[in-house]
Amino acid sequence: QVQLVESGGGLVQAGGSLRLSCAASGRTFSRYTMGWFRQPPGKEREFVATISWNGSTYYAGSVKGRFTISRDNAKNTEYLQMNSLKPEDTAVYYCAADGTLAYGSIKLSLDNYDYWGQGTQVTVSS
Repeated sequence: QVQLVESGGGLVQAGGSLRLSCAASGRTFSRYTMGWFRQPPGKEREFVATISWNGSTYYAGSVKGRFTISRDNAKNTEYLQMNSLKPEDTAVYYCAADGTLAYGSIKLSLDNYDYWGQGTQVTVSS
């Protein structure tokens, strides 16, 4: 079965950095869009970043310039490098993959993604 497994979350001080990884298994996503979302405490899940099959990227305004999404298709893995972290970045972070439209463009809506990881907690202390 298809699985997305996130890793790399944890507790970090404001201004610090973390790198999240999302390893996919069960099928190959090299031709599909992938993304990262997050759910802050008491809030709804929100878009963070997306990367298309050919490397086009798009970021939420709140993270643009601080976060970088990337992918290694040979490893069937995507990454989220998070720098200059702020307390408001505290959330459970989820990776997601579209399994329907090959060679598609960037996708910002939760509804565009078919597969989700279990989430990894990121806590930024002030």
